[in-house]
Amino acid sequence: MQTLHFKTNINCNGCLAKVTPFLEGEKGIAQWQVDLQSDERILTVDTAMDAEEVIKTLQRSGFTAESMD
Repeated sequence: MQTLHFKTNINCNGCLAKVTPFLEGEKGIAQWQVDLQSDERILTVDTAMDAEEVIKTLQRSGFTAESMD
């Protein structure tokens, strides 16, 4: 398990509601959170997935992410 960080365009609670089923539905993701106070909207993910897989999951939910690791 590793902790990955991403800059995202998730910027409000409505966005969180949209992305939650996608992130919660991934078996490789143990835990996640988005810092809505950060200008870069940092998503922190504890996961067994690699960064590209997490980015693809976010894209399926309609959001973008850029790896910071």
